[in-house]
Amino acid sequence: MSDRPRCHWARDPFHHAYHDEEWGVPQHDDRMLFEMLTLEGAQAGLSWRTILGKRAGYRECFAGFDPAVVAGFDAAKVEELVQDARIVRHRGKIESTIGNARAFLEVQREFGSFDAWLWAFVDGKPVVTRREAGERIPARTELSDRISKALTKRGFRFVGSTIIYAYLQAVGVVDDHSAECFRASEA
Repeated sequence: MSDRPRCHWARDPFHHAYHDEEWGVPQHDDRMLFEMLTLEGAQAGLSWRTILGKRAGYRECFAGFDPAVVAGFDAAKVEELVQDARIVRHRGKIESTIGNARAFLEVQREFGSFDAWLWAFVDGKPVVTRREAGERIPARTELSDRISKALTKRGFRFVGSTIIYAYLQAVGVVDDHSAECFRASEA
């Protein structure tokens, strides 16, 4: 419903479904966690609108975000993807997705799932904040700093603290819906 009060960034009808159904919802599916990690990294320097507009193309180009398949992409596949307008054609971001898939599989092997590894940072419970209208959401936090550092140590790329904070919000590890947002009262 478009007349509901939402977080300030979701005032555009283009963002409503994403905001209303996904953002801030605790996510525990490893494939979706990999998808969102990829999309948040792809967003670096771009708008979320651009990435959401290319989301279907990303799903097609990156095998439905199956990390086992993406980890096997070779140099020829990278060249193919660099030419594909359905995604952001940034060689570094494409190569990082493949490398991140390999690192993601290592985390799964070590911890049983990426979900188990990620949610252990918050003892399995979302960090809930409720900011008043006009109060700024931070670009990064101590939590995103720690997770970014841990991911980097494991070989992930495009996982700086600001990207990871947006990721944590996207997958519901952090619930930053503003106090006036209708989703805040649902949590």
